[in-house]
Amino acid sequence: MAAAKPRDGVEMSGSDPIGSRTGRTSMIRVLAVAPIAVAALLAVVSTGPAEAASDTIDGGVVQARPPALPPRKPGAGVAQKSITNPASPFGPAVPYAPATTATTGRPDDREVPLYLVAKLTDNGKPLSTGLVWRVFGDTPGPDGHLPLVAMSAGGDGEFRLKPGSYLVHAAYGRAGLTRKVTVDRDVVTETVVLRAGGLRLEAVSDDDRPLPAAECSFDIFGGEDANGERPLVLGNVKPGAIVRLPAGTYHIESRYGDINAVMRADIEVHPGKLTDARLHQKAAEVTLKLVSAPGGEALANTQWSVLTPAGDVVTEKVGAFPTVVLAEGQYDIVATNGGKTYSNTVDIESGRDRDVEVMASDLK
Repeated sequence: MAAAKPRDGVEMSGSDPIGSRTGRTSMIRVLAVAPIAVAALLAVVSTGPAEAASDTIDGGVVQARPPALPPRKPGAGVAQKSITNPASPFGPAVPYAPATTATTGRPDDREVPLYLVAKLTDNGKPLSTGLVWRVFGDTPGPDGHLPLVAMSAGGDGEFRLKPGSYLVHAAYGRAGLTRKVTVDRDVVTETVVLRAGGLRLEAVSDDDRPLPAAECSFDIFGGEDANGERPLVLGNVKPGAIVRLPAGTYHIESRYGDINAVMRADIEVHPGKLTDARLHQKAAEVTLKLVSAPGGEALANTQWSVLTPAGDVVTEKVGAFPTVVLAEGQYDIVATNGGKTYSNTVDIESGRDRDVEVMASDLK
């Protein structure tokens, strides 16, 4: 489908419109807003330990494991092994409850199975990977914090707990939900709906050329608070990484290089969907050279200053041919070598990477 270019400078394609905000307006294209399937957002995850579960997904396929506990109710997801806090006052989980007693018909110290399932939407499928479950006691300890009773990572959570009330937290990247659960029956099953989605970002030039991933990053901000500030949700996100987020609108800052090439846009994340978006950078990579003649060899030990037309310093470098990324516009390039200063005024055009030469004969 051909992409339209509205007058506000926002380029869009796909099923959901994306807008831009104040500041340097970005050119942004929504490539796709697709339902998240197990093979897309859910099957490719970081395989690190649960405590270091990543907010982004960039590789590694997790294989489902069979349940460690007895068969569960129809429609339940893939079970993952639970991890019990060694310091827990409830003791370690056991594979099965002890035998019943003659007087009560129940174990003296029985533990009740708790099954936990999470979905992105009401009608979605249970998540099989990428989740971290934490179960807390509902009474603060001496330190004022709720005690962590048990934890598991992967898909469904399976625990055996003594009867009582607990707070269960499900984390999926930056999306999360806490629910109070009472364990008082033979088997307790709880399903939580996270209403979360995925966001994958890419930085490109005006002609849709992908920019070097090592030189690009994104900061993701939430909505404005009462003071007009936007809280940082996640910083330094690399192109192509899938970020799990609660559904909503996010303010994105795309950075190319480390100087002044910054583009901004607002992007909406939909529950149960993966949104791909491209932000178009209006900048170029230039190499500075002080030469005695056009095309000549660059002079070593040169100090560089890049200034705005008003004289404000944009960046300073030292070397024979430093490379910088600059936002499009006009700059004064000042070179100092051997006690002499030379300058040149240049126009940086978006997407036009080139050498910028300052003639050593042009004495300032």
